[in-house]
Amino acid sequence: MENNWVKRNKWIYFVAPLALVLFVWIGGEVVMRLWNWLLPAIFGWRLITFWQAIGLLVLCRILFGGCGAPGSHHCKPQRPTGESGKQMTTEEREKLRQDLRSRCCGNEAPVGEPKEQG
Repeated sequence: MENNWVKRNKWIYFVAPLALVLFVWIGGEVVMRLWNWLLPAIFGWRLITFWQAIGLLVLCRILFGGCGAPGSHHCKPQRPTGESGKQMTTEEREKLRQDLRSRCCGNEAPVGEPKEQG
């Protein structure tokens, strides 16, 4: 079954790399043009090249995007509200907190608590 999918969709192996290159090129161009349009006029900074703009994009991804590390997903823990939150016992609330921390923080135990092994 999977082999048939590969045979029918061989075009994706050619289109995906081109799409990635196009995406990076557009991103670099946008960053370069915005930087060169705004920052020299506002702060007196120098103009940047396309490759410097790509470097800025990579740096921002590392600093703010998490680079795919555990817990780097845009995770917003949701607290139980309404009736379901009122019916929970203290132990159930603590278990929920630990579960949310493990999902959103890369299985990190809170300070002072040992990590569970399993």
